Amino acid sequence: MVGPERPQFVLFGSSIIQFSYSNEGWGALLAHIYARKADIVLRGYSGWNSRRAVQILDQVFPKDAAKQPSLVIVYFGGNDSIEPHATGLGPHVPLSEYIENVRKIAIHLKSLSEKTRVIFLTTPPVSDEQIRAHLSDRIDMVRTNESCRIYSEACLEVCREMNLKAIDLWTATQQIDNWETVCLTDGVHFSPEGSKIAVKEILRVIKEANWEPSLHWKAMPTEFSEDSPYDPVSPEGKTVNVSELDLLGNFQWE
Repeated sequence: MVGPERPQFVLFGSSIIQFSYSNEGWGALLAHIYARKADIVLRGYSGWNSRRAVQILDQVFPKDAAKQPSLVIVYFGGNDSIEPHATGLGPHVPLSEYIENVRKIAIHLKSLSEKTRVIFLTTPPVSDEQIRAHLSDRIDMVRTNESCRIYSEACLEVCREMNLKAIDLWTATQQIDNWETVCLTDGVHFSPEGSKIAVKEILRVIKEANWEPSLHWKAMPTEFSEDSPYDPVSPEGKTVNVSELDLLGNFQWE
């Protein structure tokens, strides 16, 4: 492990998590925004469902770890919502089992530490037409936007019951005009614009949460932010500490 020690944010889930560092993904955006503030750790497993997630909880999040994460962002549901295959194989998980698996994941994560915070992401929408065009020749599955809605609402209901933070990606994504082509690349996974929606919603929830200490990026200390005679020099001949300058691009994150 390298130092200094920082808060750790773990992204845990299926391909929406695993691919979140590619194609200007939302995981990479979070790592950029939280640079020198928190370490963003990826634990994504493409193709997985909530059943497999429950089976490896103790391996990914051991209760006796010397350091526990400050925040875990969880996403499972899209693969669970795929319709059952005639062979009995495949990622489908019945809705009732999915609901129990979300509860099990939440209970385990909340038990790690009093300071471990949890946010669940619901299943984003999918474009049935794009899935047929991009994925039907490789994967024999039926995945519809209606099934995503059902599993998304189930996740939200569990989080309300357990007083957990949740982000309704199914609804938020569809607020964008032409979301099927603007927010998705293959009918399932996020484009850069879709990832911006995810990050905006995550930051909003973190900012509004009544957590002590706050995990919002503007409220967290910046590592080695003290002034130094070795800082860059401005046109006025004074050193400038660039650690707090707005270096996050044109998009205004809150």
